[in-house]
Order: sequence, then structure tokens, then C-alpha cells
Amino acid sequence: MPTPFHTSRFVEFSDTDMAGIMHFSAYFRFMEAAEHQLIRNLGFSVYSQTNGDVISFPRVAASCEFHSPAKCEDVLDIDVTVEHVGTKSVKYGFVFSQHGRSVATGCMTSVCCRVPHGKAPVSIPIPQDIAAKLRDMAT
Repeated sequence: MPTPFHTSRFVEFSDTDMAGIMHFSAYFRFMEAAEHQLIRNLGFSVYSQTNGDVISFPRVAASCEFHSPAKCEDVLDIDVTVEHVGTKSVKYGFVFSQHGRSVATGCMTSVCCRVPHGKAPVSIPIPQDIAAKLRDMAT
């Protein structure tokens, strides 16, 4: 089983509610940022050009379950796993913790799309080189 990609992130004041607890919406931004870090670590981008086309990975599903509160100025550990690589989509899993304490778990599914200028994105198969790198990370 591959080792999860690991990153960490500081909980800023703007990530919290009036009680100083991390707002639920911030977890989704943290997941997206961790996904971007993983992808850059693999040598590609969530927004790039391939064969003259702009390729991107918009999210089509996201969920998060909260186990214990994160607070302003906490540093969260975030482990990212590639749970599934399909023909056109990739599903990521996220585990948030702080000093071994479970904070939250989440998942997000992104679809590879060609983005024609001025038009809606069109799903396409994940380019083979990108799919191979993602599959190498898959659990």
C-alpha cells in the first residue's frame, strides 16, 4: 500500500468562526490545497495544457466528516490518498489530524476536463502519463 502524501497547514483566524473553531467550509479549501500540492509533487498541475488544449480537474463531489474541533493557530496534518483512478475521474481521501488526534476525514472526486475558451468544460480521459502517476499513488 503506497504511503499517503503528507502536508500540513496552519489554521488562520480567517478559517475560524466567532468561537475560534475552524469553520466547516475551510476543510474543503484545505482539501483542495492538499490535492494541488500532491499533484504538483507528481509533476503536473490541476490547470495545464496538453496537446494545445487547456486541461483542468473540476470537483464533482466532496464530503467531510468532523471528529473533533480544530482551533485558530492549530497546525493540522493532512494525509492524502488516491482512492480510485477511473478513465476520466480521480477520487482522493483526506485525513486531518493534530498531534495524533483525529480531526476530520473527507473525500473529493475530480474529473479531467478539456476547457474550450468561452465554453463549458468537457470531460475527457485522463492523459495516460497523468493517470499512471495517480495510479502509482492509489491505495
